[in-house]
Amino acid sequence: MSLRLKRIESLMLKELSNIIAFELKDPNVGFITISEVKVTSDLSYAKVYVSFLGKQKRNEEGLKTLEKAKGFLRSELAKRMDLRKMPELQFILDKSLENGRRIEAIIDKINKE
Repeated sequence: MSLRLKRIESLMLKELSNIIAFELKDPNVGFITISEVKVTSDLSYAKVYVSFLGKQKRNEEGLKTLEKAKGFLRSELAKRMDLRKMPELQFILDKSLENGRRIEAIIDKINKE
């Protein structure tokens, strides 16, 4: 991956986090963590990996809210980033935290036995 793509991904992660935290006025988003942004080499798509604090229902509501706000988020990103073409955003639920907790619980159970 090129250095330019890494910089774009890093900046996009930072700016999206700021926009969601301070400008998105929908309470259904709740506590959200953007763990990673992956941009295709032609800058047509950006996969945004997100996780939410709470139960499964919270994840579904948060993803629906982000899908509804996709246009707003993309236009705000375009204002803040100097790109000729702003990638289409795709929000994907990041389950790595859940998997980590599950593995940790299994390891704790094994250690207790």
